[in-house]
Amino acid sequence: MNPGKIIYSKDLIFKGASHGSTLSIIPEEKAKEMAARLPEVPKSPSNHFKNFLLACKGEEETRSPFSVAGPLSQVFCLGVIAQWTGDKIKFDRERKIITNNKKANELLVGPPPRKGWEQYYKM
Repeated sequence: MNPGKIIYSKDLIFKGASHGSTLSIIPEEKAKEMAARLPEVPKSPSNHFKNFLLACKGEEETRSPFSVAGPLSQVFCLGVIAQWTGDKIKFDRERKIITNNKKANELLVGPPPRKGWEQYYKM
């Protein structure tokens, strides 16, 4: 069995294989309609994993930029918290808190950092 994913947004549906694969928009008619507006994935001689290491060394531009990965990770965390609580949650992007569920917000905030690590927990 091959790994894969389907991602539903408000207006679009995406499908893809493993985490390193390019996503496709479905249905195909919608993908063709949007083709000219989509960003191009930079070509690279390295695979997904090697690209990450070379980007860390400053030898390539990463194809998975942290400017995308950071907010995407936040969305996944919010999804996990919604699943754990079984509730619909409301997230305030500016204040970075869940506004309608105290327990969910406690899960989001997590325990306080260890002494000396406080600076690394600031958003």
